[in-house]
Amino acid sequence: MAINWFPGHMNKARKEIAKAMPKVSLIFEVLDARIPFSGENPLVSELRGDKPCIKLLNKIDLADPVVTDAWMSYYNSLDGVHALPMQATVPKIVRQLPALGKRLLPADRAKDREVLAMIVGIPNVGKSTIINTLKGRGVAKTGNVPAVTRQQQRVAIDHKFYLLDTPGFLWPRLSPVECGYRLAATGSIRDGILEFGQLGTFLAEELSARYPEALMKRYKLPDLPEGGEAIIHAIGAKRGCIQKGGTIDMHKASEILIMEFRQGKIGRLSLEHPPNYLPT
Repeated sequence: MAINWFPGHMNKARKEIAKAMPKVSLIFEVLDARIPFSGENPLVSELRGDKPCIKLLNKIDLADPVVTDAWMSYYNSLDGVHALPMQATVPKIVRQLPALGKRLLPADRAKDREVLAMIVGIPNVGKSTIINTLKGRGVAKTGNVPAVTRQQQRVAIDHKFYLLDTPGFLWPRLSPVECGYRLAATGSIRDGILEFGQLGTFLAEELSARYPEALMKRYKLPDLPEGGEAIIHAIGAKRGCIQKGGTIDMHKASEILIMEFRQGKIGRLSLEHPPNYLPT
């Protein structure tokens, strides 16, 4: 079953971003380093045109470092794009952004003139945390659920450098189907609309294909069963997810896998590995 989430406030955010785009000089696009392909909103590329873009691969502490390096190489090979790996809470990395942004602008645009940059990205990817780290205090709402920021706000970062914070938004139809599941697995889609049993099965299959040893180690499995449902069943048995009658509570077992993946307890894992997701 396809997962889609495009409530009214996201449609409003898209229209407001389109309206503000002509006023900005460059774009900071925040991506989840575990899913750069699924987390790259196609509407952003459409709206930004030829403006310089800095791709911020956030949550590198949760992603496979080898895979992150491959994505960095790809993005840095594109015209008008610069990539930077980051953790949104680490000031040493985040505070490079204004200077880096100015270097990407034409010399006459960056010198002694006000610069307005826009920060965009999917829900719950860390935009507001980046802004708060830049400012050294809480000026933007944050939370561990998607869609906390609901309206744009202009934030003064340093002398003549301003950042336009925007709400996280998705796009009307998430395609391919796997894109929606990966967004859901990483926490960019509100949990209340998800069927955890299906999502857990999907995630188990994804991780078993790429990181079987990590799954076996985390859940103390002597071997890895074949198929997502069987893996969830095995996790449930190990973690005591037993219902009345002795059957495995697949929802609870799926929830354990999903939450521990999001928290990095299984390891530093990426769901999208180049070159499988690079344009041909």
